[in-house]
Amino acid sequence: MTSVQLSRRQLLIVSIATAGAWLISRKVDAESCLLTPRQAEGPYYPTAAQIASQLDRDNDLTRINGRTGRAKGQVLYIIGQVRDPGCRPLSGATVEIWQASVDGRYNHPRDRHNPSPLDPNFQSWGRQITEQDGRYLFKTVIPGQYPAGPDWIRPSHVHFKVQKPGFQELITQMYFEGDPYLEKDQIFNAIPPAERERVVVKLEPPGQKLEPGSQACRFDLTLRA
Repeated sequence: MTSVQLSRRQLLIVSIATAGAWLISRKVDAESCLLTPRQAEGPYYPTAAQIASQLDRDNDLTRINGRTGRAKGQVLYIIGQVRDPGCRPLSGATVEIWQASVDGRYNHPRDRHNPSPLDPNFQSWGRQITEQDGRYLFKTVIPGQYPAGPDWIRPSHVHFKVQKPGFQELITQMYFEGDPYLEKDQIFNAIPPAERERVVVKLEPPGQKLEPGSQACRFDLTLRA
């Protein structure tokens, strides 16, 4: 067994204990289970060929099997729960994320003209099935901002796609509190003002069970039946 394989197995074990601690420590009420705003998928969801050829389809985007290096950037743990509008947790939901690297570059054919370099050690897309109590966890890096048009810089964001039989598919984006480009972002501002805070997270210390020097955030997702 390689050290990379061992670290990934440990990550899955840590996800159970750590995500559970975060969920228990936060009060759940009707306000926190309002529907998560929907957003467009965007142009950089991985192609079918990319997904089929990607050997790593796990929840650790900071390393790729067979390589000794690690993705550049600030390590980030995204911890959350998938639930219905009644705050009931949804097990067996498929949660996917994809994002730009720390340099603001997507590993996607449509971003090939981006002058920023690709990070060969960044997985860029991952998937996890929620636990019995709806928990999920991803280990990734904080994505970089990048120009999206004249006088438009996209803030740091992570794309999410969530699927669960019996519920409508949810596609959304997660943003970071305090990002200087958030206020003027056209895509973020398309969300009704009263709903915007549901897709903005606050970075917090990782606690003792996660990697020292990393950051953590909680992003809960409420699906529509």
